[in-house]
Amino acid sequence: MVENVQVEKGTSLWADAWKRLLKNKLAVFGMIILGLMIITVIVGPPLIRWTTGLTADYIPSDGDLIRSFPPSMQHPMGTDEAGRDLLARVLQGGRISLMVGIISTIVSLIVGVSYGAIAGYLGGRIDNFMMRVVDIIYAIPYILIVIVLLSVFGGPNTPGWIGWLSEKLGGAGNQGLSQIFLLFFALGLVSWLTMARVVRGQILSLKNQEFVLAAKATGVSTFAIIFRHLVPNALGPVIVYATLTVPSVMLTEAFLSYLGLGVQAPYASWGSLAADGIKNIAIFPWQLIFPGVTMALTLFSLNFLGDGLRDALDPQTRKF
Repeated sequence: MVENVQVEKGTSLWADAWKRLLKNKLAVFGMIILGLMIITVIVGPPLIRWTTGLTADYIPSDGDLIRSFPPSMQHPMGTDEAGRDLLARVLQGGRISLMVGIISTIVSLIVGVSYGAIAGYLGGRIDNFMMRVVDIIYAIPYILIVIVLLSVFGGPNTPGWIGWLSEKLGGAGNQGLSQIFLLFFALGLVSWLTMARVVRGQILSLKNQEFVLAAKATGVSTFAIIFRHLVPNALGPVIVYATLTVPSVMLTEAFLSYLGLGVQAPYASWGSLAADGIKNIAIFPWQLIFPGVTMALTLFSLNFLGDGLRDALDPQTRKF
């Protein structure tokens, strides 16, 4: 008589990583704060407009001598020097700051993953040439490249496709929107270099594995081997680095906004709001405190989540 043997089901790498991630309290805290921040910046401005009638462009009447009011029940974060509700502006600025970080990171993912995977798999002279190109670009300070791109192509010299896209989304002559799209392009153009190196290293360690040799033997094309077999197996480090790239890009945007090269009026980001607030810090400190604290909390959350993902996806750091 054969006894029933209960077979224990195995778990996948991602299920294992998810369990380890949930055990990391800081990473869970970062996920919760980041999720709440995204929901708030999406639904916040229309909710404020519906409940109070206030918007980011609200300006008091000409009879008001003082336009910048401290935090109150009507204005929880106070108002700026033009009398606009700071809470509404922080929430709308959060949309652009998060968009800059996320879209620029997506651009760096597309370019960096493709470039690094092709270089690592083909190897030889092609790999050597492609990585020397990366080294040459790396030798130039990336912030200098971004400043040059924004200075040369900003204003009336904005590339035609960027102007066309901003016109379709925001109306003709919308220079502020053109500047935002140019910022996406400039930051994404320089943030893919490290991603390419990370992916290349992963591909070099995977391309001689048995599953790749089996794919070659069955006649799978080079393109399919790279993007259907190798890249999915290198996603762990890519996801971790992408999570850490978002706060880096957001900080770069804030620095550019402080220099006057970032998001232009009538649009605002957390960086531009902080740059405006630092001018009046001695008189109206809330104009700097609230955008700065909101941005710092988001960046801390992204860094906690990135560190948690790195520990969860690295088999050498398993803790049960």
